[in-house]
Amino acid sequence: IQKGFEFHMAISVLDCTGCGVCVGQCPAKEKALTMTKLENVMPEGARKWDYAEKNITYKKPTQGKLNVANSQYLRPLNEFSGACAGCGETPYAKLVTQLFGDRMMLSNSAGCSTVWAAGAPSVSYTTDENGHGPAWGFSLFEDNAEYGFGMFLGVAQIRATLALKMRVLLEGGDISAALRSSMEEWLEGKDLGEGTRERAAALTAALDEALAEKDDAELKALREKSDFFVKRSHWIFGGDGWAYDIGYGGLDHVLASGEDINVLVFDTEVYSNTGGQSSKATPTGAVAQFAANGKMSRKKDLGLMAMSYGNVYVAQIAMGASQEQTLKAISEAEAYPGPSLIIAYSPCLNHGIKGGLGNSQMQAKRAVEAGYWSLYHYDPRRIGQGENPFVLDSKEPSNGFREFLLSEVRYSSLKRQFPERAEMLYEKAEADAKARRSNYTRLANK
Repeated sequence: IQKGFEFHMAISVLDCTGCGVCVGQCPAKEKALTMTKLENVMPEGARKWDYAEKNITYKKPTQGKLNVANSQYLRPLNEFSGACAGCGETPYAKLVTQLFGDRMMLSNSAGCSTVWAAGAPSVSYTTDENGHGPAWGFSLFEDNAEYGFGMFLGVAQIRATLALKMRVLLEGGDISAALRSSMEEWLEGKDLGEGTRERAAALTAALDEALAEKDDAELKALREKSDFFVKRSHWIFGGDGWAYDIGYGGLDHVLASGEDINVLVFDTEVYSNTGGQSSKATPTGAVAQFAANGKMSRKKDLGLMAMSYGNVYVAQIAMGASQEQTLKAISEAEAYPGPSLIIAYSPCLNHGIKGGLGNSQMQAKRAVEAGYWSLYHYDPRRIGQGENPFVLDSKEPSNGFREFLLSEVRYSSLKRQFPERAEMLYEKAEADAKARRSNYTRLANK
């Protein structure tokens, strides 16, 4: 534990969904967490949670680089969602809000991620002790990317105007040395996320000091827009039904823009919220609505399509397989000064995982080990360093592909209903996965 820190894990017993994921993922050799019946911990458990909420605070790590362990000192600004117990989507949203939530603007596509985030009358996105948190809005499948892009463009225009006014003042305005220094520092780091709150606070304080000495219309106009001094972290969230299918045209337009905007796709490989229909993210052999006898076509490679632009940061992640790669990819994507696309493997109730969604994180790990899902990141900045921009982060498959398929009802049910067709599709599914992996290996070895 970092010097000066003490670690306390508080659990809201009245909000626990009972999925048991935390117990399964606990890294302690002797499990620090165990499941018990609610009546065994009430009312003492509720009293302890109330105490923790009122008296224990989150502390930002100040020593060393951000890693999996110290990232969890950061306060999550997505909490108590309405998701299925063990949902594979919510851990990614939680992590993004821990890293950037105090300055996020978020456009969320219709689907599961809007239902668990904002099922009336509550919203799971919240604020920190300073009142800062994600500015959240949702749109339809058809135009979510455009909606988020509009948020970005509006903010970009306001900040560009502020920058122009500051440059005019720096060239010929009668301003103090302190204000001049703050403006110059802000302009230099205007588009950098790191340290943006500190620069914004310093500029705001300098403006307040200057306005206390004299009433100046130009300085007052800057001060009125001080909430735009902080560089906002722009995100677009949605599922594979939106990203691969209905909203793909808008997503493609945003990625092609070259602008600094981040996209996170919760890939459940099916239209989860609307009834479990097949999407272009559904792999060969999976059973879903409109593919009741197993899907014939292979899964669309959204990441590879985005990489073709050459200037888009792309990553494919699975938290249960590698928390470190997940954290690294999300951090790099947000810091990248251009468009980024993160495709996150998200185990879902519709998968019918053996043992239930309490095994969601372990199932994501098995998916990677079986070669069903690959971890990688494509960073265009590496090109300028003379390095291959594509890095394959997952090892060669080590576990059985067929065994993985049969551990989920969406595949095993096909064998019970259509055994001969199932055999053919299982073979095709494995061949498709191997071809996909082979393509990634070829890119990594260029």
